[in-house]
Amino acid sequence: MKIIRATVLNENFEFVQADLEIENGKILAVEKSLPYREEETVVDCSGYRIVPGFVDIHIHGCAGVDTSDGTKEALGTMSDFLITKGVTSFCPTTMTSDKETILRAVRAAKAVMDKHESGARVVGVNMEGPFISAKRKGAQKEEFIHKPDYAFFKEVYDACCGIIRLVDIAPEEDKDGAFIKEASGLCTVSIAHTTADYTAAKKSFDDGIRHATHLFNAMSGLTHRAPGVVGAVFEDERVTAELICDGHHIHPAVLKTAFQVLGDRAVAVSDSMRGNGLPEGDSFDLGGQMVTVKDGLATLADGTIAGSVTNLHDEVKNLVSYGISLETAVRAATYAPARAIGMEHEIGSIAVGKRADLVVLDADLSIVAVYCG
Repeated sequence: MKIIRATVLNENFEFVQADLEIENGKILAVEKSLPYREEETVVDCSGYRIVPGFVDIHIHGCAGVDTSDGTKEALGTMSDFLITKGVTSFCPTTMTSDKETILRAVRAAKAVMDKHESGARVVGVNMEGPFISAKRKGAQKEEFIHKPDYAFFKEVYDACCGIIRLVDIAPEEDKDGAFIKEASGLCTVSIAHTTADYTAAKKSFDDGIRHATHLFNAMSGLTHRAPGVVGAVFEDERVTAELICDGHHIHPAVLKTAFQVLGDRAVAVSDSMRGNGLPEGDSFDLGGQMVTVKDGLATLADGTIAGSVTNLHDEVKNLVSYGISLETAVRAATYAPARAIGMEHEIGSIAVGKRADLVVLDADLSIVAVYCG
């Protein structure tokens, strides 16, 4: 198959005129002009831009289903919904739940990974709970919060044959850093739902944390005398940082500043829940708690923000409307998340040898077509 006469966002995240050749689900060539035969499948994308498929590494649910439902059917529904939003790879994300619920979820994810049928691909699991701080629990259920326990984590990791890509921790609960040091040998460890200050955050980075979950949310912020977790993340080039770019979780002006400081360490995520894609006004379950969606904002009864109802395509458009370049916004939704989970050599950019995950956009950034492999 060949895609011709397109404006392609190349592996350097620059738009160029190029043709693409795809074979067996991989990108075989990216050239200014490729010859083709009449009998070949050729798609003319004149006037359109092609960007990599979006990679959502933090998503609980959408279209009425949730990762913690623990079924292949639920994950299939997520896959089929996400592909319509340009997401070609995602990490189903668990909540702070009991161990059996987490085990069911990761086993279902492994089964779907082993037999991809349609839609976006599951590329691993994000384990957001239960090793967090009760004082910064956000929309997580306190009764299931657990002290960092490597044996607990390893049981879950082994149960899904090692497909966990991210695990969250409040580092102040891991006094000697033992959990971080061990778990970081298996996957990316992320600071999250934490009361840590700047000094504690910096120590946790030295112990092995390399990621920050939904930066600014459920952590200490940046002030002129107390840099907090946010200041520690801004300062440390080793750490990537998630940003929920729906305009509710973080003010657009702060998002612009964060992108300026983080550069290519900025990772766009949806953190969406099962109400994403459904009518507003209804109540939806999230980790055993009821969430109401109104005016694009998902909240618990006490007003706590509870995930989102956004998607990466809308977030890219939001970022562009805030004054961030399209190239930068797309990178944050593709290559940056792929790199955060160690998959940048397979997905996240348009390059020879990588999976042919592509999104075709028109001049208004609306989706024209999506190719998943």
